[in-house]
Amino acid sequence: MVVVAIVAVLAGAAVGYLVSQRVARRKGEQAARMAEGLVAEARQRAESIRKEAEIKAKEEIYGQRERFERETQEIRGELRGLERRLSKREDNIDRKADLINKKERFLDEQEKKISEQEAQFTQKQGELNALVESEKENLKRISGMTREEAQKLLLERLEKELVHEQAELIQRVTDETKELADAKAREILATSIQRLAADHTVEHVVSTIDIPNDEMKGRIIGREGRNIRAFERATGVDVIVDDTPGVVVVSGFDSVRREVARLAMERLIVDGRIHPARIEEVVEETRKEIEQVIRETGKKTILEVDIRGVHPKEVELLGRLRYRTSYGQNVLSHSVEVAWLASMLAGELGLDPVLARRCGLLHDIGKAVDHEMEGGHPAIGADLAKRYEEKPVVQNAIAGHHGDVDPTSIYTVLVMAADAISASRPGARRETLEKYIKRLERLEGIAGSFPGVDKAYAIQAGREVRVIVNSDKIGDKDAAKVCRDIAKEIENELSYPGEVKVTLIRETRFTEFAR
Repeated sequence: MVVVAIVAVLAGAAVGYLVSQRVARRKGEQAARMAEGLVAEARQRAESIRKEAEIKAKEEIYGQRERFERETQEIRGELRGLERRLSKREDNIDRKADLINKKERFLDEQEKKISEQEAQFTQKQGELNALVESEKENLKRISGMTREEAQKLLLERLEKELVHEQAELIQRVTDETKELADAKAREILATSIQRLAADHTVEHVVSTIDIPNDEMKGRIIGREGRNIRAFERATGVDVIVDDTPGVVVVSGFDSVRREVARLAMERLIVDGRIHPARIEEVVEETRKEIEQVIRETGKKTILEVDIRGVHPKEVELLGRLRYRTSYGQNVLSHSVEVAWLASMLAGELGLDPVLARRCGLLHDIGKAVDHEMEGGHPAIGADLAKRYEEKPVVQNAIAGHHGDVDPTSIYTVLVMAADAISASRPGARRETLEKYIKRLERLEGIAGSFPGVDKAYAIQAGREVRVIVNSDKIGDKDAAKVCRDIAKEIENELSYPGEVKVTLIRETRFTEFAR
């Protein structure tokens, strides 16, 4: 029994061992198959991740390419805008040169007339001397004449003297009539001027915006300048962010765009959210508000001047004149003043004051779009008046208020007189073009008079002078002294609004060619 038990135990152990080995082998095979599945799954995931990475990389490259193309298009648009502005400036310079040539021809013609008058005066003096000699000879002959001959000769002389006195009397009466007419005209003008006293404001082509701190300048510029570029592109103006503390300057020729930019910039500063999308949104909202203000201003002006039947487009153009200046004088205020002056002059002369007001109010309407159309503002205004079916009298008053065309009615002459009165009133205009050019030339002359200065340029409408010096004659230490001396000389010699920035440039350049 013991032996049987031992054999059974051994047999059971052997069977158990075989069973455990078989189970272990099956588990190993299952683990191998599971590992192969995991490896295959990991490979699939790695392949999908690689494909997704390639897709994202392609999308990123495509996005960068689109951004580069957009920025390239924007830069090309800005360059085209600069080319258009330069072209307009060249046209303005050509027109000014033509005007100067016309003035020179006019002066030459006046000199010729004066020379001719001097020659005529010399000729008449000679004739008078000859007449005196002839009378002396006649007196000598009379002494040997009979009574009848002397009486006849005396009557002939009396007749000639009477004819001469009659001509003198006519001339004297004519001169007195002209003097009375001139006196009456002066009285009418003085009465009209005294009846209207208008305030004048001087505006600039730049607008200054206060900022709370200099940190705001960085937010206005944005990362890599994207905010300031977006703002300039949306508004069409130049934004100047310099070292001046607490201010940002908005510069633009179009006063309407400049006002939109000023208000939009103030709102962005108050809001604090400054990024391209927000800039475009605020600028668009501000532009709509300004357009509404322009329309309301035009309507108020029509009611103030009390005229009827004005075309809606003309009303809008009048509203735009609120943001337009000429030699520092607000064009809308000037137009309203001219309208009332022309009306008063017409009333003094017994003419239609309503028609005179209409001519005076619309005489400068061409200035609302003169930067968008070719030609002078009288011709542009006359074309607009014809397009909006104004009367020929109004068209001629607009076209001829600067003497470009001959007046066909008395209302044109009234508008010319009222325009001259308004422009020449003390304080109406701060600085004429001639004075402006002379001031710039004087700035460049003062800077160029110092030893060692090669070139000097007045820029930014005379607010800055760029001075380029010879680096061989002036060292770094002397450059600061020369710059300070130029600034002191400008302060002592010139009168100007605000301040003038003097920038001195000293540099050394070397050039070689690789062949």
